[in-house]
Amino acid sequence: MNTSPKTHDFQDDIDAIGRSTVIPTLLETIVLATGMGFAAVARVTEARWVTCRAVDTISFGLVPGDELDIESTLCHEVRQYDREIVIDDVNSDPVYVNHHCPARYGFRGYISVPIRRADGSFFGTLCAIDPQPHKLTDERVLGMFRLFSKMIGEVLDADEILADSKGALLRERNLAEVQEQFIAILAHDLRNPISALASGLRMVERRNIDAATVELVGFMRASVNRMGLLIENLLDQARKRSGGGIVIELSHAEDLGEALSQISTELQTITPEQPIKMTIELPTPVLCDVARISQLFSNLLGNAVTHGASGRPIEVAARLVDGDFVLTVANSGDAIPEDLLPTMFMPFERTSNRPNREGLGLGLFIAMEIAKGHGGTLTVASNDVETVFTFRMPNPPSRTADK
Repeated sequence: MNTSPKTHDFQDDIDAIGRSTVIPTLLETIVLATGMGFAAVARVTEARWVTCRAVDTISFGLVPGDELDIESTLCHEVRQYDREIVIDDVNSDPVYVNHHCPARYGFRGYISVPIRRADGSFFGTLCAIDPQPHKLTDERVLGMFRLFSKMIGEVLDADEILADSKGALLRERNLAEVQEQFIAILAHDLRNPISALASGLRMVERRNIDAATVELVGFMRASVNRMGLLIENLLDQARKRSGGGIVIELSHAEDLGEALSQISTELQTITPEQPIKMTIELPTPVLCDVARISQLFSNLLGNAVTHGASGRPIEVAARLVDGDFVLTVANSGDAIPEDLLPTMFMPFERTSNRPNREGLGLGLFIAMEIAKGHGGTLTVASNDVETVFTFRMPNPPSRTADK
């Protein structure tokens, strides 16, 4: 008998059997039902016999990882001839009475049944021995061993499927992390060239240029702004995934209406065929992060421009209603399918129902995160007449306004 090292070359098989909570119960049942003193699951190959799990009440001395000389075992014959071996009493058995194996290990009762995987491959044996004879050729005993060996094969198959699934999941998670890191780095590194383009366009605007060039620069500046917004969306997504969340810096802003109007003007410049009608009624300051609300509005308006009916006006309203700031963006066009509504604000969502969807699907997700960051809500209502996105948040008055 050879004691195995700490890490066995059959360790995966030993671990697979060891992870099962069922197999110890099966072995205990065999010992109780038959009176046998030792029962085990053994990994058996052409050259090796390795203990995977055992119940030992006779101090036979085998623990998981221990080995027997394969030629000294009857399990070798079970594998070699693909058959069960059942011995009630070695002393009266015509085949094994003079066999070297019982003499070597000192048993009289013996049973060994093959364990096969779903593909039919031979894994090992479910075996039991005892120094005393036992009635093992009983069909009920054989039926139990056959059933238990089948169950052990199924346990091994299920364990392999689970291990493969966990491995695939881990690989997917690692890939997703690498992709997210790449997107975050890419978005961060694109900030500088976008800023350089924006600065260059501002310098051109200060020069004495003709009307056609002014219009061209306006188109270019709007495109640069949209690229900048996409980059910010990507960075916000990366921060959200890393647990950083959306950063909100609140202040009582008097220029929110102006910021919203500027975004509308920029989008109108690059989509002159899509009228944008704005109503702004903000008589008092709004407690918000102006840059973030502008980002939210740009995402909602860009979505309306992309999916609204061509040539039909987009209606925008920013008002103070019953102590809340309310921003609505409405566009005409086909209703959003009911099955899409639950995923409207999820990142990277695309479907065949919306083949013209642009970007990465981050705009509405980021808008929702900004809404939450302000303690507000962002909802959508859609029918065959119009689709309306509504952002609503509380707007407590400033102390200055109260005086």
